[in-house]
Amino acid sequence: MTDQAAPAQADAEKIVATPVVNPRKLQPLRKLVPFMLRYPVRLGLTVAFLLVSAVASLAIPALLGGAIDQGFITQNLENVGRYGWLIVGVAAIMAVASGARFYFISVIGERVLADLRQAVFAHLLGLDARYFDTHRVGELTSRLNGDVAMIRGAVGSSFSLALRSMVTIVGALIMMLLTSPILTLAVVIAAPAILFPVITFARRLRGMSRRTQDALADLSAMATEMLGATRTVKSFTQEPVQAAQYDERSEASYSAEVRRLLARSVLVGMVIFLGTAALVFLVWWGARSVFEGTVTAGQLAQFLVYALMASGALTNVSEVLGTLQSVAGATERLTEILDTEPTIREAANPVALPVPALGTVAFEKVNFSYDGSEPVLTGLDFSVGRGETVALVGASGSGKSTTLSLLQRFYDVSDGVIRVDGVDIRDVRLRELRQRFAYVEQEPTIFAGTIAENIRFGKPDADEAEVEAASRAALVHDFVMDLPLGYDTMVGERGVMLSGGQKQRLAIARAILKNAPILLLDEATSALDAQSERLVQTALEHLMAGRTTLVIAHRLATIRDADKILVLDGGHIIDQGTHDELVAKGGRYAELARLQFRLDDAG
Repeated sequence: MTDQAAPAQADAEKIVATPVVNPRKLQPLRKLVPFMLRYPVRLGLTVAFLLVSAVASLAIPALLGGAIDQGFITQNLENVGRYGWLIVGVAAIMAVASGARFYFISVIGERVLADLRQAVFAHLLGLDARYFDTHRVGELTSRLNGDVAMIRGAVGSSFSLALRSMVTIVGALIMMLLTSPILTLAVVIAAPAILFPVITFARRLRGMSRRTQDALADLSAMATEMLGATRTVKSFTQEPVQAAQYDERSEASYSAEVRRLLARSVLVGMVIFLGTAALVFLVWWGARSVFEGTVTAGQLAQFLVYALMASGALTNVSEVLGTLQSVAGATERLTEILDTEPTIREAANPVALPVPALGTVAFEKVNFSYDGSEPVLTGLDFSVGRGETVALVGASGSGKSTTLSLLQRFYDVSDGVIRVDGVDIRDVRLRELRQRFAYVEQEPTIFAGTIAENIRFGKPDADEAEVEAASRAALVHDFVMDLPLGYDTMVGERGVMLSGGQKQRLAIARAILKNAPILLLDEATSALDAQSERLVQTALEHLMAGRTTLVIAHRLATIRDADKILVLDGGHIIDQGTHDELVAKGGRYAELARLQFRLDDAG
């Protein structure tokens, strides 16, 4: 009985890990089918080898039954040997087919995984800024990595195991019925007696598992948040408080897991007892049939093997379906991304921008709001001529950065028209439009690579000479030459190895290398110290030379020479002119200028 209890316990471990399956929740998995159908040859070979393997495994018990009846019972050693060689031959076929099946389905799984990840990443890059305003990047990264990895098992081993198990169940039931209808009746009676109690108790276990996962997720979220803000935690001396809170949540997670393990232990014991009792009942029924002469000893052994095969396959199917239910959730989250259509759409018949570029910009009575209700820009109307420098000035929230975002068509205007080189930007291909701009942000994005790679981001096919020329113009070359690895120096994540001024000049070098006709500067010097600001301002002068420039500035000293200054307030242009003209008018700009320049003189 001990030998028989061991497989029952293994099956119990699988059963208790399996939630009650809702077929409707598996529907998102259909979205994976097109990815799999891209490889019909591999898929066909997988199914073929799977069927060969399943049929071979079903043939072994029949041969075993023959060996018992025609060999052991009759004490015919020759027949035992003959059946033994047949079983070895069938096992060899099964081994080759199983190995080939595993290889092809695993390759398909990895290929689908790569295709899906590439499709989701490419689609994310194609979505507009509004989508990223309402979705956390961390969540999207989790979908791209964690959810895609979770699908690997479904497309690979789980799919193969489920299909093989279904074939085994059907084949084993047919063979059981052909071997002995009477013994099959005993299985039909015993199966519900095991399944109903297990399913009922498993429902309770599913609820406990969910509470355990919730507690673990809460613990993980806190750890991620605190470890990402260690400087703030240390600055406010919150280490003991946060450690205590983490301990409290860790204990809650531990308690929830202990309760789940207790329930699972009860279920394991229940399955082992019921499974063993059912097996004893089946053996008793079979022995009775043998004694009555309705079945032979070989048929009984054959039937018991088929019953164990069907039981194991049923357990595998249950386990796989439980896994697929989790995978379906991951698939649904990914297909939500793939099904999301960008709100920024290219024109059906795009208009080409003039070549060579004119470098002109015009806002014509532009209105815009992010959520469709509260306006951010109202009646914005101005133009920038070729080679002109126009500055946008105003308090935070006045619409300055929004203006540059609309110009690059990160969002579409609610009303009005924006023209670049005389063409409505909604009629232009997005790629062609954005190639007309070089953008330098207040806090530039520096990628975790080398200095050369960051500069070359503005022109991926640039050679070393072009990179160095852009670096010299942006005053980057000198400090790069002081580094041990020069342009091959790694800058760290978000450029942590560089100072603020160095990162800003690196962004300017990137913009110089792009060599776009229109330059957009978003407060490029506002967060720098005086020395860094002078260096960056010199680099900007090299960048602005001969280019149409729109610049957002809080520090008015940087825009004294602008051809036109637009003063924004609440999304309106309340004043415009040169620096001297606006100071002479005595309006909002003049007040701001007197305050800033007085502070500068005092400093």
